[in-house]
Amino acid sequence: MAVARADILAGLSVAGLLVPEAVAYATIAGLPPQHAIFAALVGLIVYGLLGRSNFAITSPTSSSAAILAAVVAGFPAAAAGEREAIAFTAVIVAGLVFLVASFARLGSLSGFVSRPVLRGFAFGLAVTIVLKQIPAILGIKANGDPFHLLVGIFGQIGAWNLLGLATGLISLATLLIVRRYPVLPGAFIVLVAGIAATYAIDFPAHGIQIAGRIDIALQAPAIPDLAAREWSRLVQTAVPLALILFAESWGTVRSLALRHGQSVDANRELFTLGTANLVSGLVRGMPVGAGFSASSANEAAGAVSRLSGLVAAVGIAVLIGLAGPLVSRLPEPVLAAVVISAMLHALDPKPLWRLWRIDRDQYVACAAALAVMGLGVLNGMLFAIALSIVATLRRLGSPHVASLGQLDTSRDFVDAARHPDSHRDPRVIILRPSQPLFFFNAESSFAQARKLCADQPGAHTVILSLEESSDLDSTALDALTEFEALLRGEGRLLYLARLKDDARMGLEKAGAAALIQADRCYWSVWDAYQAAAPSQETSR
Repeated sequence: MAVARADILAGLSVAGLLVPEAVAYATIAGLPPQHAIFAALVGLIVYGLLGRSNFAITSPTSSSAAILAAVVAGFPAAAAGEREAIAFTAVIVAGLVFLVASFARLGSLSGFVSRPVLRGFAFGLAVTIVLKQIPAILGIKANGDPFHLLVGIFGQIGAWNLLGLATGLISLATLLIVRRYPVLPGAFIVLVAGIAATYAIDFPAHGIQIAGRIDIALQAPAIPDLAAREWSRLVQTAVPLALILFAESWGTVRSLALRHGQSVDANRELFTLGTANLVSGLVRGMPVGAGFSASSANEAAGAVSRLSGLVAAVGIAVLIGLAGPLVSRLPEPVLAAVVISAMLHALDPKPLWRLWRIDRDQYVACAAALAVMGLGVLNGMLFAIALSIVATLRRLGSPHVASLGQLDTSRDFVDAARHPDSHRDPRVIILRPSQPLFFFNAESSFAQARKLCADQPGAHTVILSLEESSDLDSTALDALTEFEALLRGEGRLLYLARLKDDARMGLEKAGAAALIQADRCYWSVWDAYQAAAPSQETSR
């Protein structure tokens, strides 16, 4: 009973947060507010029935709204009604991408986009979204990337609407103050206050727009009549939409699960998100994902199970059903303040500063942020994904082959260049590639190995430790056998250490069975060294 009570209270709190957020995110996507409401209802119900996290709230997110707006902007010649149909079709395609990935068991690709790239992307996207809310607060027109937005905003300083500015600042200050008390639904409080203010102030008469009518009548989606080339472009943009949605959602779900010791499965989350987005698109809703702000609010409100999400869906339906006309009176500066408040966590520069402090991946993260701000949301996102791939290939394609030395009289072997106190036997060269060997780096790795061997002409044996390679593709197998033949031609023996079973099988099938014989292949570097230099004590 106590569990149900906690979930009911948390669900009602989340409902009060999601209604103004959903309406605000619809403005980011350039859609009427009801489409965000439909999406929130679908996301909450589907995840409540199929999901596994007790705290994740699946609803429209600011990033997916911005990406959807960019997708639709790629069809500038389409009519207004057709552009809406394009948006809903993109959501359906994204849902199908999720489902295909789930059935193909591709949950392991959840880390396809590196965390530094995601952090940079999120920061750049947050800057873009926040700056795009400022014209709505000031009652002016300004478009373009963040740099042109700033020029447009300050270039119209004389046209700023002071009432809109005051409304936005008061709303934002209220949200920030109430945020200190997680049990209080800050967005709902601001929503009620904003609606109450409309009875005292005629905002449209002062040049301030309002949210507009919320039409909750469901309609069948209109599939646009597009040429094959346009359909191809729609599919191409829906794939990165799904990728970023899953990266954001899985990051939220996984962090909450780790915090509470809960088990979640990436493939199950793919299936749940796919179902939610497919149904959302069919009812003309926006894309949905497990957003960080709503999920964290659900956790802070005391939720203990997925019942809170189902209660939130009921709360949203009742609130819109009873107070839909009132919600439609919300001034845009209030909605803009809600969006800015929801994006503040992504504007925290600490994750980027940490990368500079540890001197790891900072340039990749900053490049991703600048790409989003300079190239636009969609192109910036594609650039960020390409950046992840390039960074991975660069790391894998530039391996370091270490020459190992023995620590004192122990059985431990370390990189001699980093441990000058280690001992290297002049008769034996021990090498270890730092990365898994495959077609992209095998040739360069063995080129380094040959150079290291040339530096020790007196050594009669080379030990190659392959602990980093779980398997060897055909290129790596060929490069290894060629390396062995080169050493044999120089009168040297090649021993293998820490060779994995799949790599052993590959060598056997490649006709290099001699390399995996008992006297040439060992489970540890120490065993190989003992075989190569049994009298190592006298060599010192």
